[in-house]
Amino acid sequence: MKDITVKPNITIRQAMKTLDKTAEKCLLVIDDNNKLLGTLTDGDLRRGILSGMNFSEKILECYNRDATTFTQGNYTQEDVKRLLQDKKLDLIPIIDKNGRVVDYLTWSNINEGKQGKKVLDDVSVVIMAGGKGTRMEPFTSVLPKPLIPIHEKPIIEHIIERFTDMGCSDFHLTVNYKGKILKAYFEELKPDYSVSFVDESQPLGTAGSLQYLKGKFDKPFFVTNCDIIIKADYVNLYEFHQKGEYDITLVASAKEYIIPYGTCELNGDGHLSHINEKPKYDFLINTGLYVLNPDVLKLIPEDKFYHITHLIEDATNKGKKVGVFPVDDDAWIDIGQWAEYKKVMELL
Repeated sequence: MKDITVKPNITIRQAMKTLDKTAEKCLLVIDDNNKLLGTLTDGDLRRGILSGMNFSEKILECYNRDATTFTQGNYTQEDVKRLLQDKKLDLIPIIDKNGRVVDYLTWSNINEGKQGKKVLDDVSVVIMAGGKGTRMEPFTSVLPKPLIPIHEKPIIEHIIERFTDMGCSDFHLTVNYKGKILKAYFEELKPDYSVSFVDESQPLGTAGSLQYLKGKFDKPFFVTNCDIIIKADYVNLYEFHQKGEYDITLVASAKEYIIPYGTCELNGDGHLSHINEKPKYDFLINTGLYVLNPDVLKLIPEDKFYHITHLIEDATNKGKKVGVFPVDDDAWIDIGQWAEYKKVMELL
């Protein structure tokens, strides 16, 4: 049995990293005697984070204490399939008569009637590929940033593969700097997915060129920067956007920053209250991956330099609903600077 068990005293951050390492979408929370206490899904963690919990807090308030289980030897495959389907579960723990975990069952490890893989075969993807990539010079003096190589393939192919693995096949690339080289690359590549290009006559920021796609989509679509790789379940992200009825959803990475000094806190009289030695702070950092509803494109002004942060601010001011989909810090790879690029060459 793959070890997907955790103790209830681990932190939210530790749980996110553990989930990221396993192929399953659920952890089993156990005590010191291997007795099942509950289950913990990525959705449970997201709800905890979005409710204001700190990444260093324990998972005690996150996990589900009313888990659906089967007792060892007291179920059939039909029972398992029915419960997985009816309750929309990813996993069902198997316990012995004393409540100890002995195994677990998922769609992928029952012999018959496997659940079909959820795909996004009719969802479009927009890749913002028009920037100069000045942080990656001298590479970008010769190549457009999306064609910077990571081993045998350029960045943009790694990004696209993440989406095609989930079923996406309709891609739109906004281009400006060295756009002809990027077009020539895909013309020679002849991919088995659709690629069209949106030409910027001038630099328009991280969202300005989306104006040219107004009326193009009839359902939510992805927007991503061309220098990031997000190791996440895009189906879960898309369902999160739809179920939350958001107009915009941004993917945010959980980052921990440690100040390498003692920080001083003062009281109301200006006297020292206490010193925090090397305090840790948690932040949610915008990664550059989004899900947008088509109607928010109406907010983008014509032929104006306009960042996606402007779009989010304008949408919020118009009463639109903006969601945040948290991912672990290891799930976000930013390839837009040399230090991160070197890390990626080692990881991928």
